[in-house]
Amino acid sequence: KFGIHIFSEKDLENAEKLVDSSGGDWGYVTIVITEGERDHDRWQQVFDTMRRDHLIPIIRIATKANGDTWEIPKESEINNWIAFLNSLNWVIQNRYVVIGNEPNHATEWGGKIDPVGYAKYLEEFSDKLKGASPDFFVLPAALDASAKNVPGTMEESKFLRSMIQEQPNVFDSIDGWNSHSYPNPDFAGAETDAGKGSIKTYDWELTYLVSLGVTKALPVFITETGWSNQKVSPDEIGKKLTFAFQNVWNDERIVAVTPFILDYPNPPFDNLSWEKSDGSFYSYYQTVQNLEKEKGNPVQVESGQILAAFA
Repeated sequence: KFGIHIFSEKDLENAEKLVDSSGGDWGYVTIVITEGERDHDRWQQVFDTMRRDHLIPIIRIATKANGDTWEIPKESEINNWIAFLNSLNWVIQNRYVVIGNEPNHATEWGGKIDPVGYAKYLEEFSDKLKGASPDFFVLPAALDASAKNVPGTMEESKFLRSMIQEQPNVFDSIDGWNSHSYPNPDFAGAETDAGKGSIKTYDWELTYLVSLGVTKALPVFITETGWSNQKVSPDEIGKKLTFAFQNVWNDERIVAVTPFILDYPNPPFDNLSWEKSDGSFYSYYQTVQNLEKEKGNPVQVESGQILAAFA
């Protein structure tokens, strides 16, 4: 279940060295694709590299950024996404796709908060993905569990409750649960904390979903987590990550944990980066690299592309 969140394909080599180390094989990589990046040849090459390096992609789709705000997804773009995603030869049979990001932030949804709009979009997108291939494994956008009911953000339980009130079957359309289980406040909370706003946020979320009547068993993907290297010393982060992987994220419900982010040494995410601006790594990279791991054994679909034919 070891993984890492990366910014671009240039980070694949260092990601592989991290997540497939110390007995591990077939670790996970979360990466974002925006509307403007839907280039088949580029991403097929990325997937081919991941297959060679035994890395399993978790693809988060995104729209276009206008300044600090991401555009509201257009229903008309769903078919374009389907055509693009279905054109790729995926690395393993499960095609992990995350629909959006933290829509309980107005900046992630065109400047407004619209849980009903997101629920409808998620359900439609998921239904169309499944129609294109049963191998698509749909994950909802993770929510910011520490957001408050203030202008610009909505508290997570209110957002989830609003989704399900208007779209009662929305969570029937997903295959797993996506969580941003950050150790808050200030990305500096204790690794032993539990509940909402901790590295066990996923557990609180699953319990809350049950209270809303969701009975479907949802495997968990923690696609963002991590401690601030400006609030916590690198050596302490290494100890906290070790404790988390060995005592918290060893939860059998968890499929993958991809801390945010491998290489982003500049603002606004330099506090969460595992790589420094000089290209070296904080000590917690090596700490996690040295943690004992298990070999994954994903199902692969053997297919290829004919490049030439000879008479």
